[in-house]
Amino acid sequence: MRQRFVLVTGSSRGIGRAIALKFASKGCHVFLNCRHSTDLLAGVQREILAGGRGSCTMVPGDVGNPADVRHIFRTVRTLCPSLDFLVNNAGISHTGLLIDMTDEEWDALLAGNLSSAFYCSREALKDMVHAKSGRIVNISSMWGTCGASCEAAYSAAKSGLNGLTKALAKEYAPSRIAVNAITCGAIDTEMNRHLSPDEKMSLAYDIPAGRFGTPEEVAELAWKLACCPPYMTGQIIGIDGGYI
Repeated sequence: MRQRFVLVTGSSRGIGRAIALKFASKGCHVFLNCRHSTDLLAGVQREILAGGRGSCTMVPGDVGNPADVRHIFRTVRTLCPSLDFLVNNAGISHTGLLIDMTDEEWDALLAGNLSSAFYCSREALKDMVHAKSGRIVNISSMWGTCGASCEAAYSAAKSGLNGLTKALAKEYAPSRIAVNAITCGAIDTEMNRHLSPDEKMSLAYDIPAGRFGTPEEVAELAWKLACCPPYMTGQIIGIDGGYI
């Protein structure tokens, strides 16, 4: 069986790191990406190589910048004719009142959470269509479904990501390409570092499962979606402990 190739954006930490390690454990060649934390990304690379099953290539760059994405895919195409999997995981958060948000903060949130998935999917799909095969998994949020107070831009971007998922699924189903999204609930990552211990405890109390999810649980679901039959497409699948 030939080796399969995956690009995981934002894979230096948290959910992205867990996804990269999961796909590598299944024997994939993982293209590791981050914008700034190349030292952490190198650590993920060392973990993968030490695991002995998968392999990897670092492709740092800002996936919210189309020029960077084109450069990343030039590297990808030197090693494989088409990605088997694309996991659009990169994202940034912002907490605060909408009226206090600057134009620059709004633009950055949309670029990091929505435009990044568009730019990467656009490049990946060019090759996937030719191969008549491929899976795209978008890492979204429950706030894209129900909205979150003081996270208007993040909620809007993730809602847009859900819409992009459904539209691409319809557009590329004839090419046997499946596009699905995972809407994460409260996951124990650095993105929740702005919460105080009391706030975390209060949120966990409201979650029927009684706890935050783990990045490894999201990674397990991402792998299952990557291996799904092509008839399963356009689905927005929640992993939130029953919160919504």
